Amino acid sequence: MRFIGNKENLLDNIHQVVLSTGINSGVFCDFFSGTANVGRFFKKKGFQIISSDLLYFSYVLQEAYIRNNLEPSFKKLLSKIKPDKVALLMTPLELVCSYLNNLNGKKGFIYKHYTIEGTADSKSPRRYFTGENGMKIDAIRQQIEEWKSHKLTKESEYYILLACLIESVPFYANISGVYAAFLKTYDPRALKKLAIRPIQIHQGVGENKVFNKNSMDLVSNLEADILYLDPPYNERQYAPNYHLLETIAKYDNPEIRGITGMRNYDNQKSEFCNEKSALQALDRIARESKYKYLLLSYNSEGIMPQNAIESTLGKYGDVQLIEIDYRRFRSNSNGDAPNKKLIREQIYLLRHR
Repeated sequence: MRFIGNKENLLDNIHQVVLSTGINSGVFCDFFSGTANVGRFFKKKGFQIISSDLLYFSYVLQEAYIRNNLEPSFKKLLSKIKPDKVALLMTPLELVCSYLNNLNGKKGFIYKHYTIEGTADSKSPRRYFTGENGMKIDAIRQQIEEWKSHKLTKESEYYILLACLIESVPFYANISGVYAAFLKTYDPRALKKLAIRPIQIHQGVGENKVFNKNSMDLVSNLEADILYLDPPYNERQYAPNYHLLETIAKYDNPEIRGITGMRNYDNQKSEFCNEKSALQALDRIARESKYKYLLLSYNSEGIMPQNAIESTLGKYGDVQLIEIDYRRFRSNSNGDAPNKKLIREQIYLLRHR
């Protein structure tokens, strides 16, 4: 999934930093989970994972990838439905996804508010999805919820199906990278017929814990070998950039506003989007949490200055800084100059004294 600050291309670098501590198993806490990529990676490496995020769609991904350890059987559901497309050796998840992909579209909340056809009579029609794909999203989302209400899916199976939908939607969204705006004309990607894709399930070594809350509320109760922080780097809040994924995940018919159909996100704001409150929050995490090592992923353009970060963390142990050059997120690209497209990832490693 395209996500600001996504660490997919830096996972090996982060892993090498973790290995440098001498710790190769134990409890890994992913404090700002986002797409759950980091937690997923360290789960596969044999760590027990604790993860949290304010955004509900992130929580869905955490439930499916982190908390869940088993391939879904959909035993009860598959005794009630007959997928149109059945091939030899298809997994239960593939069978259910095939059934969902063959549903007739419905003119639900997404169609009515985020497609040109559904918003044709408004002052500012929205072009996030084609009408066909908007109806398909509505049909799939409503069906997943109906199965849950009729107790045809287990809790883990419900989140797995939601994750399949959430992971698939970005491949058909008419956006440049985030959902804070839609493109004026259709990108070729958005014109393709939507089909959800099965996610990959990862087995873990034990019970993993996931939370949908402000991670700062967990600080005093956290205990981990590795405490990994990947907070926002600038003043832009994450919630408005991913409001549409949040609405698809919750499917709660929210009140929306503005040209982009934004949902209210007053309760989903991060302290790390302001320099002063970010440093205060960082200090509290380092002071109150229980951990052997704290890793902070940041970058050279973040609102917290390097010297202030080192000074804050340095109060609680020895700090080492590892820097890595990589390409910035596309929607944040600034001009065509190569130096403007590169950004420096900064990994601060604090050994707790």
